[in-house]
Amino acid sequence: MEELNLKCYAHLGDAVYEVFVREKIIFLTSSLAKMHKINTKLVRASFQCELLDILEPHLTEKERDLVRRGRNIQISAARKVNQSLHRLATGFEVLIGYLHLHDHDRLLKIFKIISDYIDSKDHLLNE
Repeated sequence: MEELNLKCYAHLGDAVYEVFVREKIIFLTSSLAKMHKINTKLVRASFQCELLDILEPHLTEKERDLVRRGRNIQISAARKVNQSLHRLATGFEVLIGYLHLHDHDRLLKIFKIISDYIDSKDHLLNE
């Protein structure tokens, strides 16, 4: 399979992670308002950066390199957005997009770590 531009991996990773979160939260509540509130917490850039901290010890050298390279992508975010936070979140999305296309088994392992972490954070899921 041909290697894609990192922005393409980030674009795909954003969508794949969003679907992962939505699949997780539909089993928590049937309230659309609650689903939206939980979803918003779990997909924001600051939470993705938190996830990178949790994942870091589990990442391979190649995966760390993908995150690093993704962090360095030139982004066009609004001035009000914390640029360093957004860059880290982009690195996370690059990793997710890359694994989705190239190593789905590894992606499932990463999602298991993320899922366990989310489950341990009761305040994120119960509001």
